[in-house]
Amino acid sequence: MAKDINPDKVNVILATDCGSTTTKAILIQLVDGVYRLTHRGEAPTTVEAPFEDVTKGVLNSITELEELSGRKILDGEKIISPVKDGIGVDIYISTSSAGGGLQMMVGGVVKNMTGESAQRAALGAGAIVMDVLASNDGRLYHEKVRRIRQLRPDMILLSGGIDGGTVSHVVELAEILEAANPKPRLGIGYKLPVIYAGNIKARDAIAERLQDKTDLTMVENIRPTLEKENLKPSRDEIHELFMEHVMAQAPGYKKLMSWTDAPIMPTPGAVGEIIQKIAKVENITVVGVDIGGATTDVFSVFQNQFNRTVSANLGMSYSICNVLAESGVPNVIRWVPFDTDEEDLTNRIANKMIRPTTIPQDMDDLKMEQAISREALRLSFKQHKEFAVGLKGIQKERTISDAFDQSESGESLVDLMELNLLVGSGGVLSHAPRRHQAARMLVDAFLPEGVTQLAVDSIFMMPQLGVLSTVHDKAALEVFNRDCLVHLGTCLAPVGPQKTGKIVLDYEIDLGDGKTEKGSLMAGEMKLIPIEYKPCKAKLIPGKNMDIGWGKNESRDTVISGGVVGILLDGRGRRPFSLPENSTERIKKLLEWSTVTAEYPNLEGQS
Repeated sequence: MAKDINPDKVNVILATDCGSTTTKAILIQLVDGVYRLTHRGEAPTTVEAPFEDVTKGVLNSITELEELSGRKILDGEKIISPVKDGIGVDIYISTSSAGGGLQMMVGGVVKNMTGESAQRAALGAGAIVMDVLASNDGRLYHEKVRRIRQLRPDMILLSGGIDGGTVSHVVELAEILEAANPKPRLGIGYKLPVIYAGNIKARDAIAERLQDKTDLTMVENIRPTLEKENLKPSRDEIHELFMEHVMAQAPGYKKLMSWTDAPIMPTPGAVGEIIQKIAKVENITVVGVDIGGATTDVFSVFQNQFNRTVSANLGMSYSICNVLAESGVPNVIRWVPFDTDEEDLTNRIANKMIRPTTIPQDMDDLKMEQAISREALRLSFKQHKEFAVGLKGIQKERTISDAFDQSESGESLVDLMELNLLVGSGGVLSHAPRRHQAARMLVDAFLPEGVTQLAVDSIFMMPQLGVLSTVHDKAALEVFNRDCLVHLGTCLAPVGPQKTGKIVLDYEIDLGDGKTEKGSLMAGEMKLIPIEYKPCKAKLIPGKNMDIGWGKNESRDTVISGGVVGILLDGRGRRPFSLPENSTERIKKLLEWSTVTAEYPNLEGQS
């Protein structure tokens, strides 16, 4: 449990994120009354042989912090706390995805009802959902037993049935678990944690079958009635068991847990915390994406409801071939601004998969990688929109008729016209050679509509800020806004029927110092107005039958922000967005858009 922390007495904060390959440490200090990121260190993660002790990597990353900051933090292997005479830190917190993060199976009686609810609870807690077990999933009894044994999850969440309803189906799922007798992935001498969050009437029967073979915990029903969904008790218990069981079994984690002033959180769960916090405090809708080597996580808050999805097969190194397989060669090649063919594309992708830590060596390699990233992001967001349906408010109130309507229609909570802030993180976005490239990748993949702010996480510190937000809101939010987010600018994208030669938006933007930028955006055109991150008064007048965010043909005076890229005007159309099918025309358009948005330097001189 978190230790008692008095925020008023916290001046120096140490936070680490133990990733699968790298452990990152950051130092946050109170500077002139404001919390700021002052230093950052990193070291290889040491959860595997030959060290098999995660604290070694943590200590190494903190040692680098000491060297960079000139501040003594360690006394041997002990973190000095609290601060005394300018030595040590006031609190230490950490997140972790080392050892593959939290891997779960979930089960429900009906796959698109209780199964989906269990999946939402697990994803929200920061887990990778390896499989969804359901009575109606079409698999035979022995196939389900074999699947459970093969996967060896860290934890299983079992749900099903409304309170007081029939018990036979959920008991049948428990019998499958009993027969499988699953062994945990980490640790031999302990039982697999199983959370039961189903019909309370079935608790005795569930306990009879699973009490002896698993570490069984009972929490409130995820679906107590047909009209309600209650995710919080399950999510809280997943976090608790992650600490007690999964983390405790990983090499060195018991020691690390004794050092921290707040429970260690799974890295994606911590990112979700800061995304939710920002949406709530600023009363905005947010989409965040973290694109990694093996997986891509998408987070969103719409209508005050948080959703997270993991595309476990879409990434930029280990999973890069899956991106090509799922999107198809034509969808990747459509973003490449030079002549290429399938053989060249697949060779480059295969090289990246074989050597996942390499970075592009020339401009063509970079353009190819960023073309692939657009598809990885697009597909991950597509999966997210399909999953983020239904809840009218966090953890509650979804009627059975809504659920059936949405499962039939595929209606999503994600409304891009309502989106206020789009945040990207992960190497291909955060470390793009030019911020203009990150902005273009986000716009091309997510196709934001209306008025949308764009940003990237500067050095991927959202996990540390997420866990910090659970114990010190003020520090987390101040560092997030001042040091974490790199404000790229604002995208203006009118939506409506496209016609060559048609004006889709008239604009007049006050740039300050008596300067005004005014003009017309034509169908199929992109423009960039370089302006730093500051509020700018703007008058936006959509073209005939166009919508810029306030309804068809509705103009408005508003305030928009620039950024390190500026204000990006996108007249290429939406619903659907399409590129020219003719290869020569397509490349010509890509080069034109790249030039006007300053995406690549000296583009005309490059192949």
